[in-house]
Amino acid sequence: MGLKNNTNWTLVPGTERDIDAVRERCRKLVRRRAMVSAGVAAVPIPGLDVMSDLRLFALLIDDINHEFGLSEEQIERLQPKFKLIAYEAAIGVGGMLVGKVVTREVVSHVLRRTGMKTAARQAGKMVPLAGQLAAAGIGFLAFRQIGYQHVEACAKVAAKLVTAGVGHDAGVANPA
Repeated sequence: MGLKNNTNWTLVPGTERDIDAVRERCRKLVRRRAMVSAGVAAVPIPGLDVMSDLRLFALLIDDINHEFGLSEEQIERLQPKFKLIAYEAAIGVGGMLVGKVVTREVVSHVLRRTGMKTAARQAGKMVPLAGQLAAAGIGFLAFRQIGYQHVEACAKVAAKLVTAGVGHDAGVANPA
């Protein structure tokens, strides 16, 4: 009696056109979050941008996964054969964050890939104004690049699911 059904979930896009629409929405979301990241990077407080990026990026990955119907919870609702396809496709495209619960450690690992850019941003902050602008630009580009890579990984996984036959309502084991 006290159980609530979670009705706030999205299905995997059912057609290539749907995937393209979700891809474009997510790319716009990435650009907006990258602007926020750049704004924080311009603040001359060392370390503030790194903490902000960890939080922003974790939320971004969760939002993108959800938009594509590829969050961990959403994938678990798929029929077993589609779950397997989703996870195999994620591995195949290098989408290590597709269908996963994103933790601070995972995000930290991904952001460490851009360690050189982080060091450049921190060093740039020590030079007044020009350094802050450079740090913001580097932060925007790095955040956007990583975000776009994740969007493309999700789009590829969704495309494989569409090819395998998952549709708007097909493949869902328990929608409620």
